Amino acid sequence: MEPKPQFLHKGFRHVSEFRVFLFERVAPDRSRTAVSVKADVALSRRYGISLQELPLLCRAFLEDSTNGTTQTPLIYGETEMRLHAETVAARRAAARPPRRPFRKQADGDERSAEEV
Repeated sequence: MEPKPQFLHKGFRHVSEFRVFLFERVAPDRSRTAVSVKADVALSRRYGISLQELPLLCRAFLEDSTNGTTQTPLIYGETEMRLHAETVAARRAAARPPRRPFRKQADGDERSAEEV
C-alpha cells in the first residue's frame, strides 16, 4: 500500500463570500505541490460550522478526495457540509442521556413541593 500524501495548512484568503484555504501537498517522495480548497462562509453558518472548524474539515476533505489529482481549487461544498452537520447531530444525539418518561402522580399522592 502506497503511503498517503500529507497536507500542511499554509493560510487562507477571503474572496467575496468564500474562504480559500491554502495547503501544501507533501507526497511520499517529499515533493511539494500547492493546493487550495474553497468553502462558502454563508453555507458554513447555515450548517452550524464555525470558521475555526473549516481548515480541519477542508484538510480532511483533501485527505479523503486525494486520487492523484491536484486540481485546484477544490470546493468544500454543500453536500460535504450537510454530511458533516448530520454526523455531528447524530453524535450529539447518541451522547445525550435518554429522557425519562413523564410519570403521572397517583391520585392519593397529591402533595405539593413544599410538603415533600
